[in-house]
Amino acid sequence: MNKKLELGIDTFGDVTNDAEGKPLSHAQVIRNVVAEGILAEEVGLDFFGVGEHHRVDFAVSSPEMILAAIASRTKNIQLGSAVTILSSDDPIRVFQRFATLDGISSGRAEVILGRGSFTESFPLFGLSLSDYEQLFEEKFDLYLAVREQKPVTWEGSFTPTIHEQDVYPHVENAPLRTWIGVGGNPGSVIRAAKNGLPLMFAIIGGAPSRFGSLTQLYRSALDKFSQDVTLPIGMHSPGFIAETDEAAREIFWPAYEKLMTRIGQERGWAPMTRIHYEQEIAGGALFVGSPETVARKIARAATDLDLSRFDLKIGNGPLSHENIMSSIELYGTEVAPRVREMLG
Repeated sequence: MNKKLELGIDTFGDVTNDAEGKPLSHAQVIRNVVAEGILAEEVGLDFFGVGEHHRVDFAVSSPEMILAAIASRTKNIQLGSAVTILSSDDPIRVFQRFATLDGISSGRAEVILGRGSFTESFPLFGLSLSDYEQLFEEKFDLYLAVREQKPVTWEGSFTPTIHEQDVYPHVENAPLRTWIGVGGNPGSVIRAAKNGLPLMFAIIGGAPSRFGSLTQLYRSALDKFSQDVTLPIGMHSPGFIAETDEAAREIFWPAYEKLMTRIGQERGWAPMTRIHYEQEIAGGALFVGSPETVARKIARAATDLDLSRFDLKIGNGPLSHENIMSSIELYGTEVAPRVREMLG
């Protein structure tokens, strides 16, 4: 381990159900996400991340707005995206929005850049999926240039031509902390290393240990490119915590099954089964169980992958806000101390 393991939370603002099983409004879900972020600080967690989507089953399309609201009511917790879909955004505006968040929060803002696992933003903003790779690569390069906080001269195919243009506001303690989100693509790992950026694994299925080869690739690439070989590696995985293993599995299953079945129908996956669910809990990417069970699984993943941060995705399908809040409280008050004790 490089240092003390940071423990955080990610949410996509999944549209949750009320007590009668009816979907809440997007507005209410957004207010609930703000409450979840405030609670995350109260129970001592290190990071709160909000994802970006543009579809009916997720309420958050502008994470920075929500993070700013949380920043105004917290003092210590780091705040960032999970992830920012740079391919379909304006890299200059991405920097400006997070630089503004950094000012509001007194230096607590972070950006996790990625392609995202959904593609609805492409047609929404008039972009072609045939340009998928080129869009990210060009916009990533422009973002890095702007992040230097020096006048930029730039010409691209998908971005405007600018000449000796500075971008404001500036970040007080530059550079703005920026991660690269990776779902398992070795090329993305090497890109992060080449540019000296921390790496965030999105592990949503299978044993986390299988990403160990990517950890090794990242460290060796950092050395090859003469970058800091101790840069942080993080991990994001879904999960849920309750007082007992049985309670956690039973509460979480209906919401998770609906979420994965819906996404599976869109992508041609086989329906989610209870057997697969139990397998993912036992040895895969689901961190579901009692505080002791989840703590042991986090500590094992942190050791296997040399993690500096672990983020638990706490919103999953229609799982209620009340259950999410209970899970956050257990995560901060019971899981976090156990993990840190296990890791010494």
